[in-house]
Amino acid sequence: MNADGSARSGLLAGLPPAPSDSVYLDNNATTRVAPEVVEAMMPYLTTMFGNPSSMHRLGAAAEAGVSEARERVAALIGAETPGEIVFTAGGSESDSLAIWGTLRAWPAKRHLITTKVEHPAVLGLCRELESVHGYSVTWLDVDGQGLLDLDRLRAALRPDTAIVSVMAANNETGVLFDVEEIGRIVKEAGAVFHVDAVQAVGKLPLDLRGSAIDLLSLSGHKLHGPKGIGALYVRRGTKLRPLIIGGHQERGRRAGTENVPGIVGLGAACVLADASREQEDRRVRELRDRLERGILETVPDCRVNGHPERRLPNTSNISFDFIEGEGILLLLDRAGICASSGSACTSGSLEPSHVLKAMGVPFTAAHGSVRFSLSRYNTREEMDYVAAVVPRVVERLRAITPFGRERATF
Repeated sequence: MNADGSARSGLLAGLPPAPSDSVYLDNNATTRVAPEVVEAMMPYLTTMFGNPSSMHRLGAAAEAGVSEARERVAALIGAETPGEIVFTAGGSESDSLAIWGTLRAWPAKRHLITTKVEHPAVLGLCRELESVHGYSVTWLDVDGQGLLDLDRLRAALRPDTAIVSVMAANNETGVLFDVEEIGRIVKEAGAVFHVDAVQAVGKLPLDLRGSAIDLLSLSGHKLHGPKGIGALYVRRGTKLRPLIIGGHQERGRRAGTENVPGIVGLGAACVLADASREQEDRRVRELRDRLERGILETVPDCRVNGHPERRLPNTSNISFDFIEGEGILLLLDRAGICASSGSACTSGSLEPSHVLKAMGVPFTAAHGSVRFSLSRYNTREEMDYVAAVVPRVVERLRAITPFGRERATF
């Protein structure tokens, strides 16, 4: 795990051996590609390599793979027809196509609404639309548990509101928005409703047939599929202008030769998620709660960020007062544990997570936040190991200057 054996042994002295070379708890960043997904993709990387637009047998085989995958994605999210699925290069492109494509379809409407805790794929685009293209953007606040005040949403809607874009599940805290109720409010006002469901698809039940959701983004690498592939659900009849122009692919909504192996892999990942979601929901939730209990019972001055119940079953965001999240990650990595932090070091200064800032998490806690995000491949032994390592890491960091400005050599 680390070439510096002496440093590692000092941190882990007296602990049981790690259950594996790497305890991976960063699944909200990306997931391991499931072996079944790799197997499904391989023919399309080797013998079935045709262009789906070609008329010959290899083209027909590729087109059949794309069509089957479209049906599988539609089935997982409860779309009415496979034709409502548009394949993209990932969640960020899906978000851009949904928001920018809607605004271009409704040029007279110059207002949009989003929240202050969205993924950068949405935040960055909305800032660009506001500062460069002159759109009016309403940025909705959240409370201390990361939840929206729906009365503020009602008050923000205007006759010229083109689209409301909110996430189903927060990527940092796992907090869930009530997208069905939000959707009803949005539809009453006559606006288009987009949901960034990148973290939710495969973890939560979805049935878009009776939903108020017009557009929904998802990404393959968040549910044990490959990177570089995603999709946008576009409810039948929803007006949307393409961003990539020049070909007939995806019914004219996204030009360019399809990423057939990636599409097939996404379809296979959706089948796996559909078959195991309920069972894995219970098992992963139990593992997450076991990890949280182990940490909260042994580490003083720490807290779980976000709503205790209304969150993803796999996500735990914990703040440790008086230390930096990056320092925690450094030592966790030396112990073979992969997680992520809510702080990012830029030009020598620490900027706390925009999500935790919006929630009003105190400065000293926001800087010391760590996100643990689990998957179906994690075990109880791994949770017990992490819960034993974290107290040592926190204790060591708190023994030096606050926020770790004078870093010791471990």
